[in-house]
Amino acid sequence: MAKGQPPQRDRAWTPLRNRRESNTKMKLTRCGKITLGILIMVIATVIIGLIVCFVSYGKTPFYYHISFKVNNIDYDSNFEKSYSQEYMNLNKKIVSLINGTFHGSILRKQYVKSHIVQVSQAKGKVVIHVMLKFISCFKNKAAQFQKRIENILQHKLNGETGSLHIDSSSFKISGIETPIAENLLHNCCGQRTITSSGNKIAGGMDAKEGEWPWQASLQQNGVHRCGATLISNSWLVTAAHCFIKANDPKQWTVNFGLLLNDPQTQRGIKNIIIHEGFHHPAHDNDIAVVHLSSPVLYMSNIRRVCLPEATYIFPPNSDVTVTGWGTLKSDGTIPNILQKGTVKIIDNKTCNKEEVYGGVIKPGMLCAGYLEGRVDACQGDSGGPLVREDRRGTWFLAGIVSWGDKCALPNKPGIYTRVTYYRDWIKSKTGI
Repeated sequence: MAKGQPPQRDRAWTPLRNRRESNTKMKLTRCGKITLGILIMVIATVIIGLIVCFVSYGKTPFYYHISFKVNNIDYDSNFEKSYSQEYMNLNKKIVSLINGTFHGSILRKQYVKSHIVQVSQAKGKVVIHVMLKFISCFKNKAAQFQKRIENILQHKLNGETGSLHIDSSSFKISGIETPIAENLLHNCCGQRTITSSGNKIAGGMDAKEGEWPWQASLQQNGVHRCGATLISNSWLVTAAHCFIKANDPKQWTVNFGLLLNDPQTQRGIKNIIIHEGFHHPAHDNDIAVVHLSSPVLYMSNIRRVCLPEATYIFPPNSDVTVTGWGTLKSDGTIPNILQKGTVKIIDNKTCNKEEVYGGVIKPGMLCAGYLEGRVDACQGDSGGPLVREDRRGTWFLAGIVSWGDKCALPNKPGIYTRVTYYRDWIKSKTGI
């Protein structure tokens, strides 16, 4: 044995108490590892569940219709016009109230937006109808989700609502299926989801999907003949001369969408109403309205344009846009993709100059284009829309493609039916 080394027996010996403590520590360590492993598995399961939830359902929208009476706002017929200042002011107040309600609630991450879809009346006071949009993982718990929304709104309407004196007892809520809800959300006229500048029609530049959602194609026996403009979910406005040779509704269909050969939606025609004062070959009163066989559902790329009031002014030299599937030049081919063109309104006095149209432009006609030519509607664009955007981003129908001397010639701008001149006639036939 080396000097100074402890006996071999002493190195191998451990007190019984210490061995028990060591075994306990080992058990605790193993137990801790097992517990930690289980915890990690639980967290991972929750995370995976949430990921699956959002992948499967996170983009699934849920829609609700709510309504309530406001006791301190008198009903005004302007509330029915989504482009009126009265409607916009009211919508701003209501949306602000609802946004604040849900942004400060436990549903702030599920809440998407709200929008007034209708304003009715009860005893002279306004009744607000609002569409709410949410996104939620709890697809199989729709009833509980709706109840939670209802409780949050009831609590708010029974409390502080600012300048709005809401009758909380009038509050109602119901779930809405997606197609119907989207139709209501896109009900406002003159709105679109895509914005871009216009370009040539005669000369040819393509429009984009959803850029001009009110544009329609009138087709006779499956062949494109004219354009038309959606003014409600059941009515179109177009040119009377489109039906000179065929006014039987059974021969016609209406297509909606960007492409002629791949329409998104198609409808038959129930009735064609031609202005009583239209007599071919004269160009006066070149306007007609078309009643669809069944209403279309509004969506992001099918919407109605706004009709201007009879007193609405479209100033000379202002930019307007004409769209259609007409030929890209005189006697050219029909494009498959919708075309667009930005032109300028030309006052009738200028348009009636001898070197232009020599005095044949009537008050019911509107002149638009360029005296130097370049951009113009062409054959096949007849009946289509000429529209202008106001300062709030709402699009109004200024004219209907009617006639012209060929396409894009110098001193021969396009001639359109002036919509404001025929506004009362449109209302008398359609109620719009």
